[in-house]
Amino acid sequence: MIEFCVALAAFLAAHLIPASRGLRARLILLMGRTAYLTVYSILSLVVLGWLFVAAQRADTVWLWDPAPWQWYVPFIAMPMGTFLFVAGLLSANPLSISVRGGTKPGPITAITRHPVLWAFLIWATAHIPPNGTVVALLLFGAMALFSLLGFALLDVKARKRLGPERWRELAAGTSVLPFAALLSGRARWHTLRLLALPALITVVLYAWFVLQGHALLIGPDPLAGLAAMG
Repeated sequence: MIEFCVALAAFLAAHLIPASRGLRARLILLMGRTAYLTVYSILSLVVLGWLFVAAQRADTVWLWDPAPWQWYVPFIAMPMGTFLFVAGLLSANPLSISVRGGTKPGPITAITRHPVLWAFLIWATAHIPPNGTVVALLLFGAMALFSLLGFALLDVKARKRLGPERWRELAAGTSVLPFAALLSGRARWHTLRLLALPALITVVLYAWFVLQGHALLIGPDPLAGLAAMG
């Protein structure tokens, strides 16, 4: 349990400390942007891997008894979470997290301007019901809280980077709450047609992850767990 708490603290520190604009700017100036992003990405993956290993090693203390309905929650929620993650990374998005460059928000921002954060929030909250242990609640609860804080932090960073006027211009057709911009008419439904490729990738990726990927990369087999609870 001590190792898990230390790993969790290290994970939060690795993401919150570099979020300081002054520290990040100094590190980029010292190392160069490419080197900084490479080192930071590697460090984040290492700490995340350690966190999951430490969680598996920690003592199991149950907070509630397993029930069949709990296993259906991630099966229902994760297709949307996976889609937001895939589309969020592949769409240009100067307002939030993306691996694709661009000065204008991509089509996924019609749904939400923070799709990757919503993906992590859905993933974290959906995995709490079927994992009713102290460690699982701390792990997924911290991830969910981290995602919620990210909405405000990324908006602040983007506003400073782009300038207030440019940020308001780009954010006018988006919303933090999924589908709010579409329902209010600030974004157009027809732009969702441009998300056909991310949707196809999501179907393939989600099917692989349920059938093999989850058991291979993380350990527990979700289908076996669902069958056992049924």
